[in-house]
Amino acid sequence: MIQCEHIFKSYFAGDVETKVLKDVTFSIADGEFVAIMGPSGSGKSTMMHILGALDTPTQGKYFLDGHDVGKLSDDELAGIRRKKIGFVFQAFNLLTRATVVRNVALPLVYAEITKNQREQLAEKALRETGLDESRYYHLSNQLSGGQMQRVAIARALVNDPALLLADEPTGNLDTQTGEIVLSTFQSLNAQGRTIVLITHEHDVALHAKRIIHIRDGKIISDEINQRQRMANPRPE
Repeated sequence: MIQCEHIFKSYFAGDVETKVLKDVTFSIADGEFVAIMGPSGSGKSTMMHILGALDTPTQGKYFLDGHDVGKLSDDELAGIRRKKIGFVFQAFNLLTRATVVRNVALPLVYAEITKNQREQLAEKALRETGLDESRYYHLSNQLSGGQMQRVAIARALVNDPALLLADEPTGNLDTQTGEIVLSTFQSLNAQGRTIVLITHEHDVALHAKRIIHIRDGKIISDEINQRQRMANPRPE
């Protein structure tokens, strides 16, 4: 699914170069649930922007589902983001006076499908997140924080993307509600979804099956999460 080869990323202010990522190499297989963890300033957010085709490396190559992202045009990058990647952010970014179903269906507005089909696909994505069906036609500002994040997850799923990118998705939630949202990601992964979770919190990263720890722009560890392996043993 993902192959990063010797990724470097620098930002320039005049003649001053700030090196953010320094020779980052890793791969993520189809169906994995991986957390990229690091403190503020570690480079993890820059890494997420590259994985989401929102930015490009200064040096190195990034392959997504077999495509060399660095060789794509702006239109092709937009197509990759629309069709292959679902984004979930810390801020829910919902239309407050729109229904849950309408919020989820928004990415489908420019697709050549009818309103009824859009609503059916939105409801299907909502069922995947486990949101109570009684909430589907509530306005989004009538929901709790955890419910709004589930709606945001459903919106990311509605195009059936190959990759789900979640950037600090529990940052605006209390601990108990955050656990519910993280369990939603685990359930989606169990259904075969590829998920990359960006976080600075160790407790959040522990919900993933693999943890890549980044600091000062470099990967300092890349390990299987033994807690999740023991909790979800592979069938013989």
